[in-house]
Amino acid sequence: MAEIVTLNRVKKQRARAAAATEAAANRAKHGRTAAEKANDRRAEARRQALLEGAKRPPPVD
Repeated sequence: MAEIVTLNRVKKQRARAAAATEAAANRAKHGRTAAEKANDRRAEARRQALLEGAKRPPPVD
């Protein structure tokens, strides 16, 4: 005799498994460590400081 299966429950389990697989792929694709983020912030601050230092003063009339 076959085991009785609730189709709704099976569909939900499959959807959860697919969502978990997709979430893992997204974490690998988009996830960055705190050190990487901090390094990017330092680089951006350095770039902004360089740009600010290169600005010419406003003309005096």
